[in-house]
Amino acid sequence: MRLRMFLMLLVTGLVFGLIFGYKAIGNYFMNDFFDNMPESTATITATDVKQERWSQTLTSVGNFVAVDGTMLSNQVAGVITEIGFKNGEQVEQGQLLFQLDTDVEEAELERLEVALQIAQTEARRLERLQASQNVSESELDRARSEAAQAQAMLGTQRALIRQKTIRAPFAGVAGLRTVNLGQFVQPGTSLVSVTSFSPIYLNFSLAEQHLSRVAPGHPIDVTVDSQPDLTFSGEVTAIEPRVHESTRTIEVQATLDNPDGELRPGMFGRVRMTYGEPREINVIPRTAVQFNPFGNVVYLLIDDDGTLRVRQRLIRTGQTRGDLIEVTEGLEQGDRVATSGLLKLRNNSAVEVTDDEDVQPPAEQDPQPINR
Repeated sequence: MRLRMFLMLLVTGLVFGLIFGYKAIGNYFMNDFFDNMPESTATITATDVKQERWSQTLTSVGNFVAVDGTMLSNQVAGVITEIGFKNGEQVEQGQLLFQLDTDVEEAELERLEVALQIAQTEARRLERLQASQNVSESELDRARSEAAQAQAMLGTQRALIRQKTIRAPFAGVAGLRTVNLGQFVQPGTSLVSVTSFSPIYLNFSLAEQHLSRVAPGHPIDVTVDSQPDLTFSGEVTAIEPRVHESTRTIEVQATLDNPDGELRPGMFGRVRMTYGEPREINVIPRTAVQFNPFGNVVYLLIDDDGTLRVRQRLIRTGQTRGDLIEVTEGLEQGDRVATSGLLKLRNNSAVEVTDDEDVQPPAEQDPQPINR
């Protein structure tokens, strides 16, 4: 019995010894492999910190608004008897657009004209009689009052006829009419829009800290998606006196000449305006910066006894322009930073720099990508 117990314990000790020995030998060789593993080298692109002369700029986005634009409607009911324009046509101020049926009103106008003539004739007759003391002053006053009432009723009727003649309130482009010839329209029916394109307003917002940097007459440049190769110039013409409490922004209105009608109300515009004197700044490509909650980081290239390595460095950034970003603190002119492959880099990583433009295209202030 004791012999069996001894043999069982011996076999168990040998099994556990072999297991722990195998694990110890495996860990030894694994640690030895990692300790002697050759250091990997990451391939990156890099560039020097450059100094450029930049004008101080403000950017914003806004919407174009017509200087004059309205949807015309009728004030009185009637049947449309004439349409004096074509859809999308340029119309002049005062041009007839719609004429409503005025046969009944014109007949009433003729009756009122006759009534006015009778009242005026009666008033003149009583004036002659009153001069000879054959009628009283009160009868003459009554006749004059009736003539004045007839004159007022005639003016009211003429105004009613004018209300049925709808003309362009200003020169512009007519839209798509919503009614047809012979159609009966109720008061307030939308008929057609008329919009002027030249000049045109652009409304945009700026943060309140820029209030002192903008004033009426300040020039601006605007680009739109429909004409990406063109830059439109204008100037600030009005500034909203109030600052919005919820957004802490101010509303600014600029006016642009638009003789060819390339800018339309409702379009989206990107605004750029310069202020102050140009200044010398340090710039690097935006791809060189890792934007983190705790701060912006770049990888600075250093020479470590013949081996090129990178070191993380916190920087402070400023304005951006195209592919470039301003560095206000953390780098000096001539420092070299990694511009691609940042995700595979760690502090003190060994790197190799390539100049292949297919890996990283050059950074520009105003990039113009080619669609392929």
